[in-house]
Amino acid sequence: MSTIKVRVDQKRLERAAYVLKCVAHPVRISIIDLLEQKQRLSVSELQEALKIEQSLLSHHLINMRDKGVLQTQREGKHVYYSLLDTGIVQIIRYISGNKAL
Repeated sequence: MSTIKVRVDQKRLERAAYVLKCVAHPVRISIIDLLEQKQRLSVSELQEALKIEQSLLSHHLINMRDKGVLQTQREGKHVYYSLLDTGIVQIIRYISGNKAL
């Protein structure tokens, strides 16, 4: 009888669960998808693409930034968001059914 074991160490599993909980919302998954297409976007660009209220978008962006999914860069009046860990885009690839995106 062969022995099976967990292939991922506990710290990586905990981090994965933390990130998955953070992004488990359609708007947040959409933000990841948009940032995968264009490496950085301003709040106004994200708002235009998502067609949601700026206050709701800011709530999602701040939460994702605080949890280490996104990073920000300020240029004058504009704040640009980008993915901190691009490995998260694998979720989008899986959801879309296209592993070669």
